[in-house]
Amino acid sequence: MQLDDHCLAIDTLPTPLQSPAEQARTRLNEALAQADNIASMTGQEPPSENWAGLSRQRWAALLRVISISTFALDTLARTPDVLFELDTAGELDATPARDLQVSWLTERLDEAEDEATMHSVIRRFRRARMLGIVWRDLNRPAGYTMWDTAAAVTTLAEICLEAALGWLETFLAPRWGYPALRADGSEQRLVVLGMGKLGAGELNLSSDIDLIFAFPENGETRGGRKSLEHQEYFTKLGQKLIAALDAVTADGFAFRVDMRLRPLGDGGPLVGSFAALSAYYQDQGREWERYAMLKARPVAGERDAGDELLASLRPFVYRKYLDFGAIESLRELKAMINREVKRKGIEGNIKLGPGGIREVEFVVQAFQLIRGGRDTELQVTSLHRALKRLPDLGLLPQPVVDELLPDYAFLRDLEHILQGLEDRQTQRLPDNDLDRERVALALEMEDWPAVMARLDETRARVRRHFDAVIADPEDDIEDAHDSQAQALEQWRLLWRGELDQDVAEAKLSEAGFSQPADALKRLHQLYHSRQVQNMQRIGFERLDALMPLLLDALAQSDRPDTALPRVQPLLEAVLRRTAYLALLRENPHALEHLMHLCSASPWIAEHLARYPILLDELLNPESLYTPADKTRLADELRQTLNRIPEDDEEALLEALRVFKHAQTLHVAASDIAGTRHLMKVSDYLTYIAEVILDAVLAMAWKHLTRKHGTPEGMQREVPDFLIVGYGKLGGIELGYSSDLDLVFLHDSDGKGATDGPRPIDTPVFFTRLGQRVIHLLTAVTPAGSLYEVDMRLRPSGNAGLLVTSLDAFADYQRDNAWTWEHQALVRARVVAGNEQLAAKFNALRGDILAQPRDREALCADVVKMRHKMRDHLASKKADTFNLKQDAGGMVDIEFICQYAVLAFAHEVPALLAHSDNIRILETLEESDYLPRQQAVQLREAYLAYRSTTHRAALTGEKAVLDANAFSEERATVRQLWTHFMGEED
Repeated sequence: MQLDDHCLAIDTLPTPLQSPAEQARTRLNEALAQADNIASMTGQEPPSENWAGLSRQRWAALLRVISISTFALDTLARTPDVLFELDTAGELDATPARDLQVSWLTERLDEAEDEATMHSVIRRFRRARMLGIVWRDLNRPAGYTMWDTAAAVTTLAEICLEAALGWLETFLAPRWGYPALRADGSEQRLVVLGMGKLGAGELNLSSDIDLIFAFPENGETRGGRKSLEHQEYFTKLGQKLIAALDAVTADGFAFRVDMRLRPLGDGGPLVGSFAALSAYYQDQGREWERYAMLKARPVAGERDAGDELLASLRPFVYRKYLDFGAIESLRELKAMINREVKRKGIEGNIKLGPGGIREVEFVVQAFQLIRGGRDTELQVTSLHRALKRLPDLGLLPQPVVDELLPDYAFLRDLEHILQGLEDRQTQRLPDNDLDRERVALALEMEDWPAVMARLDETRARVRRHFDAVIADPEDDIEDAHDSQAQALEQWRLLWRGELDQDVAEAKLSEAGFSQPADALKRLHQLYHSRQVQNMQRIGFERLDALMPLLLDALAQSDRPDTALPRVQPLLEAVLRRTAYLALLRENPHALEHLMHLCSASPWIAEHLARYPILLDELLNPESLYTPADKTRLADELRQTLNRIPEDDEEALLEALRVFKHAQTLHVAASDIAGTRHLMKVSDYLTYIAEVILDAVLAMAWKHLTRKHGTPEGMQREVPDFLIVGYGKLGGIELGYSSDLDLVFLHDSDGKGATDGPRPIDTPVFFTRLGQRVIHLLTAVTPAGSLYEVDMRLRPSGNAGLLVTSLDAFADYQRDNAWTWEHQALVRARVVAGNEQLAAKFNALRGDILAQPRDREALCADVVKMRHKMRDHLASKKADTFNLKQDAGGMVDIEFICQYAVLAFAHEVPALLAHSDNIRILETLEESDYLPRQQAVQLREAYLAYRSTTHRAALTGEKAVLDANAFSEERATVRQLWTHFMGEED
């Protein structure tokens, strides 16, 4: 059979490609004729007959492939029968299943009796599979993309690695035996970590494979003629594995292997034990090695052990805090690449040049390095998956990702075409007309100028997005305004003490400092402090780079004299955690928010100094000044906790505390900005407490039920338990530093025991559950505690049981509770726990509060308790007014509300619906127990008092005012106190 124009319609090709296609056809005809001759001599079916059965679509696809890829042409000329094999197996249309490919290779390797034969089998297998991959990449079956090509090459590399390793282990066993078992009794094998694009699952068509070899534990091999130390055995095995793929034989090579990413590179041992690798990365690991380890993935050998190794290295790769210092390292690495590109004159390189493949990878990996420790969704090796997750995490806008993904795919498509031409690793654009025509055909573009126009547009977009993420903020300033750059230089000289004192003070005065000498003295003392002078080089460089930007931000603030001393403790707190210095330097807008908030509130300044991890919250103004509602809070906390293993209690506790501090900062920021009404501030603070209590109860319940099982008749999935909030939590009036008044209830009869592996009596179970909840709330971690907890409002106070059954609680409230305890019950509200049990509690609360009472006796009890509180807590000075405790203050209004509920609820059931004072006052007005004007006055007075206490908490002031403050409000409250209580206040 001859391949004529009927088979290969060469005239359909662009004119420059027709002559090379004629030569390719001649070559294939010669190869088919030779193959037919061999087949006839051996009594086999001629390959040409199989080719003759190809469909018209296959002929068109074949012409396209041989016109573009010399590699494909060479492969078909060498082994013409491979085309029929691929066609029959469906491999020209879809990637064969992994298991099927493994079986093909294993079957052929079973017949190999020496290493030379094994090498030949692997290379021929790889060449056939690569022909199928190139065919699919150039002809693009329906739905097939660049990502499918990359995945197929990755799978092929992994199959070849695993097959070669398994064959070598068996082949070498008689000589050296097998490694000794691990201490836990499990087998040891070589661990092969894939790095770079192999680890990402996104290999190029003709890519090196970057590998690191490791083994779990030291020991000696057993069962062979000669025993070897594990280090020697795995080194020899690794060397042979490299040769199995990398050595060039008559059949070519399988995969070029690069081992330079291992510890100490070419100068280090080829293989390392887990202990040696862990020690190296902990003690000597460099920043670029963190970058490399982002892609590390077990690809052959003992994969479970590989996962174990990578888990131990995760803290090296992913920092717990936001590591903006990583951007500096990436910036330096990119600058080094740029210098090398310029030196070699390869600016057109689509991987390393401006706007190239590497810049997209840097954008994604910057976010992974900076945030991967916190946003564990980014702890993936695949660039594709990581990039698609950035919008949901609020790290890149969706439109940016919608540009980067197709632009990256185009660059990788172009890279695959360049490499598929001759199965050669290259990212350089062709410099001859023929190859340019082949590239244009592969991309289905009109000509080379069209290719370059598309490439230029793509690279410009990539470069723009790269600069937005990686560029030095001072570069942006220099590009934008020469005057601003000069101002920064002046601030730098001032910080370093290189300006004359009068010039420096004039600069500070011009910037709005009313006490420039004091500010200059403070800066001078900081610069020359032992803390600063003893900083390591990189830390000092970060501080030195930050200070001009910080001083410029101070100058832009309304109250620089106030902001500077409030920000200084934060600076001092992070001098040894310099990633935070990098965070502020890399995000000038965060500096602006920092100055604004610290100027307004010493509480916020102290909060940030105590918990610098909260600086992250300054990066997103939308969330900073917009607190989340309860639904969103619960969702965010659930996502945060789901990223942490259930058995890592330390990490869970730390995450809870960071969440609480961050969300509280959002509320405070919105309060300062005036974007939230007072009641909303308390609502948000209460929502934070409620979602945390929900999470803490779930954690405590899981902890107890795992150890002890559940009490008889209860479900393991749902905590059969209630947390009841009293006081400000129950009344939805939490402040920034409020503790939590809690009561714990359960609905068990107290009989029996739990059904787990370590059963305990039911009362003991619930007591331990309560203790566990308190521990989780109050335990101190590096991020502080969650809340102080007050349990004194439970039945019998501190003398009573920590956890009470609902029946016992009911009996106590009916028979033994004091009036003040019923007053407290007015503010009680279920804040976490079982819904059915909550309904029972609400019914019980209603029954207790709605009991008809002797109003005179009730009034006397309430007044007596109020006088007792004033004697202990009210202001003792005639010229001051204690907002909370003095006559006419907040507590008087609270007592009026509590008295009204206890006195009138049996007549007005609506009073039972709410536990907060504002809605109780509204109900009293609606039921005509309080005239409208007085109700409005009382509500306004109460809100004014609360607003003042909130503001005092933020500004560091005390809730004790001048005696003349709120005189009208106090008079109104006193008048209503007399109206309800019948006594002159």
